[in-house]
Amino acid sequence: MKNYQVKQMDNEQLNKKLFESRRELLRLESQRAVGATLESPGLIKSLKKDIARMLTHKQLKLKGGQTKKI
Repeated sequence: MKNYQVKQMDNEQLNKKLFESRRELLRLESQRAVGATLESPGLIKSLKKDIARMLTHKQLKLKGGQTKKI
């Protein structure tokens, strides 16, 4: 999920996507823990980054802050 996609979401969509991503991450991590082969090992890393990105934007929306362009 790209940064601009997260910015376009409203709070309801953001919460729904965040819940789905956390559920998917939990499923993948449990598969890894029991020793099953994952369909895509890099998916865990990208899900963690997506979750962090969504939480960051959620906090910015709550505080009313703007993101800085670098």
